[in-house]
Amino acid sequence: MGVLSQRTPDIVSAAIAEESIDCLVVGAGVSGLASALALLDDGREVTVIDAGKVGAGASHGNCGTLTPSHAPPLAGPSTLLRAARWMFTPDAPLYIKPTLNPDTLRWMLGFMQRCNHRDYVASARAKYTLLSDSRQRIQQWVERYALDCEFAETGEDYVFKTRRDLDRELGDVPLLNELGVDVEVVEGSDYEARDPAFKPGLAGAMCFRGDAALRPDRYVAELARVVRARGGRIIEHCALQSLASGAQGVLATTAQGQLRARDVILATGAWSPQIASEVGLPWLRKTIQPGKGYSITYSSPPLAPKRPVILYEPSVCVTAWGSGYRLGSTMEFTGFDDSLNEKRLGALERGAAQFLHHPVGPEVREKWCGWRPMSRDDIPLIGRAPGHPHLWMAVGHGMMGVSMSASTGQLLADMIAGRTPCVNPAPFDPARFA
Repeated sequence: MGVLSQRTPDIVSAAIAEESIDCLVVGAGVSGLASALALLDDGREVTVIDAGKVGAGASHGNCGTLTPSHAPPLAGPSTLLRAARWMFTPDAPLYIKPTLNPDTLRWMLGFMQRCNHRDYVASARAKYTLLSDSRQRIQQWVERYALDCEFAETGEDYVFKTRRDLDRELGDVPLLNELGVDVEVVEGSDYEARDPAFKPGLAGAMCFRGDAALRPDRYVAELARVVRARGGRIIEHCALQSLASGAQGVLATTAQGQLRARDVILATGAWSPQIASEVGLPWLRKTIQPGKGYSITYSSPPLAPKRPVILYEPSVCVTAWGSGYRLGSTMEFTGFDDSLNEKRLGALERGAAQFLHHPVGPEVREKWCGWRPMSRDDIPLIGRAPGHPHLWMAVGHGMMGVSMSASTGQLLADMIAGRTPCVNPAPFDPARFA
């Protein structure tokens, strides 16, 4: 993502002369590239910068599901109880490392205050509007731009070992139905008959027919290809150092010189709190925290689930593509620790082994971890940055960055152009935190 460089101002100023451009997107992850594509479709000229390489952030290693069914947020009425129970279990599905960091503590307090039924429902409704629009819009992009990313209208299932957990999740069915999610509840023995990849002993499954899946790293690479093909410019290894926002535009100082842009879009993901002061948004430090996720990618096993699934009790996502097979998930709040915790990787395999005859593939192709940008209310920040007329935000998508990508880009393009937006922008207004 477009994080700060360690280079000195003298070295930076010598890199290139100041350049005037139309739109600058900071961050070449899935949200930044989707925003760039939507702006190019609007006839804007777009430059994308990133401190690293295209798609090297959270969108690289996730499980690639497009899930309106996942509208209910992480912060729910039972979340605090589960988090407390798992506090001293480092390989638990949700792990929060004790800390005295004031920004993290303020974020945690705000998150805890959202763990109630009223806010749970409000967050779910807001997220569903974006997820549902984006699910269809991504499919349109796949067809329009011939995106080679293994997109398929697969659906997705939650699969349960215990009746208690299934019954508890069934409590969300009325809300999901109200939102428009198509849910089928299947008894365990019937589900086992449908999919021979599963061991006997399932309690049941919740099947979501409207979901889809793709290979996320290929999707991001294809977005970059189309952005370039439509005239966009992507500059890798170009870290953002500071922004100076004014009435006529924004001056961005980067590791390769200064760019004066008419509009700037921040799509900096989990790195947003680290650059908060330098971009004139200090409140971001207590608004977004990195939530670390893990995945393991394998060659295909002899028998894999027919559809993407969430193995509920261990919270393991399983996705099979023609090109490979991935176990992923977990949520770990440990700051910006980038180490691969083998215990947590092992928990993915142990969780899958509880359910599947062939839980892993014969060859490990990649072990991965990455930081998801978790906002305090689990709703992304999309819109104009408060107090900055030409600075826009597309951050805080949590675990839903790929799922929300196309709608995020279109919503921003609509608001920047001043036309009626594709979805109601009010729930995503960054001003709610400023």
